[in-house]
Amino acid sequence: MFDRSIDKKIWVAPMAGVTDRPFRTLCKYFGAGHAVSEMMTADKTLRMTKKSLYRANFDGEIAPISAQIAGSDPLELAEAARYQVANGAQIIDINMGCPAKKVCNKLAGSALLQDEELVKRILDSVVNAVDVPVTLKTRLGFLNGEENILRVAECAEKSGIQALVLHGRTREDMYLNSARYDLITEVKKMISIPVIANGDIDSPEKAKEVLDQTNADAIMIGRAAQGRPWIFREIAHYLKTGEYLAAPEIEEVRNVLLGHLTDLYHFYGEYSGCRIARKHIAWYTKGLRYSNEFRQNMYQFDNTVGQAKAVEQYFNDLLLHGVTVDDVEMN
Repeated sequence: MFDRSIDKKIWVAPMAGVTDRPFRTLCKYFGAGHAVSEMMTADKTLRMTKKSLYRANFDGEIAPISAQIAGSDPLELAEAARYQVANGAQIIDINMGCPAKKVCNKLAGSALLQDEELVKRILDSVVNAVDVPVTLKTRLGFLNGEENILRVAECAEKSGIQALVLHGRTREDMYLNSARYDLITEVKKMISIPVIANGDIDSPEKAKEVLDQTNADAIMIGRAAQGRPWIFREIAHYLKTGEYLAAPEIEEVRNVLLGHLTDLYHFYGEYSGCRIARKHIAWYTKGLRYSNEFRQNMYQFDNTVGQAKAVEQYFNDLLLHGVTVDDVEMN
């Protein structure tokens, strides 16, 4: 059975190219109760690519380890699930929510919502293939006006899915428009397995609002955690006390970022580590004073030593001039 002792109400969303092992570890450090891996294709011919090997690296990760798989063939997905369990996964998550064109063009991700019979066959196949809990992440439907999440949720529960993560948009929405929570509320009333609400949750008050409206068992944070892993700490504090936690000081932001960079460099190595780190540095520094100029200079570094020194120097200069996180960019 799904471990309901995962009782913290804040989860990390699987995001391709973002929620690698270093990022998941950092989010858990700041209080995330659960983290799902980046999406991994069920296509076994791609299993040994460098990207796939990085995504399937769970060495030393804090339990429970959840591996997300994506594809459209029930037997292939079942095999992928067995492979990831043998690789250390303690939970398998099925992706039926990704809206990316390259995924949907292969009838995977949220494109699967167009074929409810295929959805059922996939869920049955994966659940029956492994002895660990299987969860599902999906959307309201494929097209606006044709939302079929109530039928999909009922099918998921009958198939043995043990938790449902629901993003409050259709595939047609992509990441545009605002997330809608009314159908998440209906799903929660209809099924008995845990329901996790996802979409546009970017602040402590929004987290409470969504939990109160949907009565969901937990919420899942995605893009709002990019460059802001302490959002889990802030939301947890607000949910517990009703009070806001002070924003981190510049010194803490510096230390968290430098620690994150060290983990990225160690995980990916010199070449990839330096390049993957750039987007994280940009997220951490967004909105800080003089950050535009800093980022343009930082992008020129093609080695980890120079990159890390540039980051440290930027934050030390902010500290020297008494800049705080509330001092927005002026240049």
